[in-house]
Amino acid sequence: MRLVFVSNYINHHQMPVSRELNRLCREQGGSYVFVQTEPMEQERVDMGWGEEKLKEGDFVRSYWEDENGCQRMIEEADAVIFGGCEDERYIEARLEAGKPVWRYSEPLYKTGRYKFVSPRGLRKKYHDHTRYRKKRVYLLCAGAYVAGDFRLVGAYGGKRFRYGYFPAFRQQDPKKLMAGKDQASQGQLRLLWAARMIDWKHPETALQVAAGLREQGIGFRLDMIGGGALAPEMQERARALGLEGQVAFLGYRSPEETRDYMEKAHIFLATSDRQEGWGAVVNEAMNSGCALIAGKGMGAAPYLVRHGENGYLYDHKNPRQAVELAGKLAKDAAQRRRLGSAAYETVRTLWNSQVAAQRLYACIAAEIAGQELPEYEEGPLSRDLICL
Repeated sequence: MRLVFVSNYINHHQMPVSRELNRLCREQGGSYVFVQTEPMEQERVDMGWGEEKLKEGDFVRSYWEDENGCQRMIEEADAVIFGGCEDERYIEARLEAGKPVWRYSEPLYKTGRYKFVSPRGLRKKYHDHTRYRKKRVYLLCAGAYVAGDFRLVGAYGGKRFRYGYFPAFRQQDPKKLMAGKDQASQGQLRLLWAARMIDWKHPETALQVAAGLREQGIGFRLDMIGGGALAPEMQERARALGLEGQVAFLGYRSPEETRDYMEKAHIFLATSDRQEGWGAVVNEAMNSGCALIAGKGMGAAPYLVRHGENGYLYDHKNPRQAVELAGKLAKDAAQRRRLGSAAYETVRTLWNSQVAAQRLYACIAAEIAGQELPEYEEGPLSRDLICL
């Protein structure tokens, strides 16, 4: 199989799946290429996304360095995965020729489905998606609200599959992981928040949680990783709430450093709203054995989290729910360990790059061969028939 993945740029959320797809293709005598269409934004580089040697191996190509060669690979591939890029010209020739394309998409209407009624928007969605509903075009849903958005525009029908982003999995002894949290904290409850400090990530919710815990007389430390436009406001708000001694603003940390903090944290707060198409911190915090409290508007949360079993979900429009859940977990160390252990197992056994790549490869290979696609009951490549 000659497989090409086209996206804006390679990053640490895409590299694990790419490595596995590259291995699978080569083992079967085929080839795999990741074509990035633009350089990484400076903001991402400043966040540490550029520290990893992301162009390792020989499967990453940059379109702007070899436009003709990359376009030829896209058009001649047996199948193309296309996502993270809104410029349709890369795949127009394939679509017109009826060749297989697996679209990889976050939600269409992150700020509200009321935008669905826009005539101009509907024309665009019809041109890019709906007219190919009976063609060899499939949808990989990077978030639990993607299938519902595409159902509104009548695209892909039963060809919508659960997918997402898959950061590197850290293999650990779960018992040692959980015990290490208590050892690192020296008896103090540790909470963690990590994201850019912008409005739809809602860093203020983390401070509401901290204030609520203090009101209940619960001792804790909250680390907040990240920077952004709201950072000065959040620091001032923490001072106004009298939380200086319990909340630490750590600025940006590399992905690896952030994972280290997660492994020391008892509770992770994922507070974004529906504008967070996926939210890879959900995968990472669960892999790190955190008791997760996640806003259900985040695309990853309804896919990965079973409320009360491997984490907690709350309505991001009602942050008081997050405060109540944090108070409950703060008083129940056994529940924190249960949720954290179950979260780790969810990522270890199902929501990881190896499972995602192997299932994706199997589905693409079956489609190319004209066979029925494999059916999976849950996890990556299971059909999303619920359409939240």
